Amino acid sequence: MHKLDWIVLTLTLLFIVFYGVYKTRGSKSVEEYLLNEKKTPWWIVGISVMATQASAITFLSTPGQAYHDGMGFVQFYFGLPIAMVVISLVFIPIYHRYKIFTAYEYLEKRFDVKTRSLAAILFLIQRGLAAGITIYAPSIILSTLLGWNMNILNIIIGILVIIYTYSGGTKALNITQKQQFFIVITGLFITFFIILRKLPNEMTISNALHIAGANNKMNILDFSFNTETRYTVWSGIAGGFFLAMAYFGTDQTQVGRYITGKSDKESQMGLLLNGFLKVPLQFFILLTGVMVFVFFQFNPVPINFNPNNNKLVENSIYKNDYKKIELQLEALSEEKKEFNLLYIDHLNQNYDNPILRKKLISLSGKENDLRDQAKELIEKVDKKAETNDKDYVFLHFILHYLPTGLIGLLLAVILSAAMASSASELTALASTTALDIYKRNQKVTHSETHYLKITQLFTLLWGIIAILFACFCSLFENLIQLVNLLGSIFYGTVLGIFLVGFLVKFVKAKSIFIAACISQVSIFCIYYFAIHIYPSGQEKLGYLWLNFIGAVLTMSISIFLELILTKKKPIDLE
Repeated sequence: MHKLDWIVLTLTLLFIVFYGVYKTRGSKSVEEYLLNEKKTPWWIVGISVMATQASAITFLSTPGQAYHDGMGFVQFYFGLPIAMVVISLVFIPIYHRYKIFTAYEYLEKRFDVKTRSLAAILFLIQRGLAAGITIYAPSIILSTLLGWNMNILNIIIGILVIIYTYSGGTKALNITQKQQFFIVITGLFITFFIILRKLPNEMTISNALHIAGANNKMNILDFSFNTETRYTVWSGIAGGFFLAMAYFGTDQTQVGRYITGKSDKESQMGLLLNGFLKVPLQFFILLTGVMVFVFFQFNPVPINFNPNNNKLVENSIYKNDYKKIELQLEALSEEKKEFNLLYIDHLNQNYDNPILRKKLISLSGKENDLRDQAKELIEKVDKKAETNDKDYVFLHFILHYLPTGLIGLLLAVILSAAMASSASELTALASTTALDIYKRNQKVTHSETHYLKITQLFTLLWGIIAILFACFCSLFENLIQLVNLLGSIFYGTVLGIFLVGFLVKFVKAKSIFIAACISQVSIFCIYYFAIHIYPSGQEKLGYLWLNFIGAVLTMSISIFLELILTKKKPIDLE
């Protein structure tokens, strides 16, 4: 990487950290530290919500996801806009009415302290793990760049986040996330147009989409009812809706962002802004990944995008076998380029040649076979090696094909997103621990200053825990899917608790607590027997359905138990 790239990257990150500290130092109360004294305008609420969700994983993993599997992942977000409307109409007015600091405060007011503690603990487990992954993702980038130890990078990135989060809390997030979001959007658009400019001169966007379509990358909608298919329109609308409802409606990382709004209306407008922009933004990021795929139909492509795997084999007895596969891929890449140019020529004459389309599909199949052979050799060298390289695709393109200066900007984009998301997670974890666990179980009431210091202490503590988990984190099939899977395991139960609290007035504390425990254990069992024990892509149940199942189980069991325990009839429902 050029010196100019390092300057751009370093100055961008340091500016965000120290500007955040400078502008937000000296919080005097928990309300100022966590709620920004409820002075946040709607557009900052919207940006903060989007920046919290769009971590480094989004910009590191999503293009790689599209490169390998196409645009189908966008269906995951189809339920999100509907969820934003429901949360704006139902959740936000209740949260503002009760003047809560955390989402789980409401559960004690509606049920009891046990239910509040259960939901808070489930959140802390899930989000504590996710915070480690959020720090780990950008460490992959710098580890690949510098060859530095991954654990050292986890510590450095974690400390950068802790500095301004500890100092300024939510106010620091609001200030820094504006700049981070601007950097992210600017970098993405510049990269997309550079990819288009690097395609062959005779090629149009329409041609590029045809090539992507010929390789099954443009299959956006799947209307099948097959529950084994991971992403379909129905799993996106149903499972995605429940996941979005749980994440934005009950996860303190998001609730903590929009309850800082000046009023109900400001919070609602900010959340609706996210609902309006999220699907197009995600579509654009996936399309960028597809364009990277098209780009590599005309340029040399590595046999495995993870450079660590290539180094691993080069120092083994399988070096020559690996080299033979690489040479075969080089020859195949030239053949692909030749047939793709011929296909473009036919397209420019308004003829979508079916014979050439079949040829392109055949060549892609041969490329996948060569990649599989390479993975087998990597596994022979080291059985623990992670052969999946989805998370390295976009990184490889950035490092090898972007101009000097822009490489530093794009890395700043990914790291800024990581910092924004990690900071929100640390603040949410600290507020939940300090208020829902620590303060609630104190018999003596302390001063505001005491609780402020405790919240800051827990911010530091969770930062250290996240760093430690990041040091033990390993690549899943794809980082973005790992985060969503973690959420799906826990979110359904928590969402069910809140929905019963909001909508089913006659269910009491004992019934909902027992129902939530049964539901969560059931989800663990379903995950293990229907998803975990099967290889990726062969699951008996797409993980998005866990959100729907968890919420429905919690609601139905709690209603059933309440009817049994109190002998009330459904007619008493209000």
